[in-house]
Amino acid sequence: MHLYLRTHVAAGPGQVWAGFTRELFLALAPPFPPFRLLRFDGCYRGDEVHIELGAGPLRYPWTSLITDHGTLPDGTHYFVDEGRRLPPPLRFWRHRHLLQPAPGGGTYIVEDLEYRSGLRALDALLYPVMWAQFAWRRPIYRRWFGAPGQPAGTSQPVAGSAGAPPAV
Repeated sequence: MHLYLRTHVAAGPGQVWAGFTRELFLALAPPFPPFRLLRFDGCYRGDEVHIELGAGPLRYPWTSLITDHGTLPDGTHYFVDEGRRLPPPLRFWRHRHLLQPAPGGGTYIVEDLEYRSGLRALDALLYPVMWAQFAWRRPIYRRWFGAPGQPAGTSQPVAGSAGAPPAV
């Protein structure tokens, strides 16, 4: 199943790329399912991200490997994470993050992902859940990188509050 979401933010692609940090990863986490970040190397080829989903006796590991990253001739920054160890029912996960220059300024943050459970019907049933998990990120991206028409940082919550970038 393929999911594609695009969010326009005020900051340029280089600034957004630099902002893809452990802190942003944690801020982007939806409230469900509960998860714990075990390892976050970064967004460069060869980096790994390890999380544990669930709570109580139902805990599932998820390990992703960054398989590619770079900058395209048009100024688009990108990185790709692929699931190496996935929680049930997922069997395949490939998530391309594109940070495209937007006409008139800013960046389109593109979530381009493909997932499979092995059953087409289950993939279709998971689609609304997956869409909601990634649509959740849109206002967070705008808090971190600014909404279109306003400079990055002007709509961010106070550092230290939920979803806020760390104080520098």
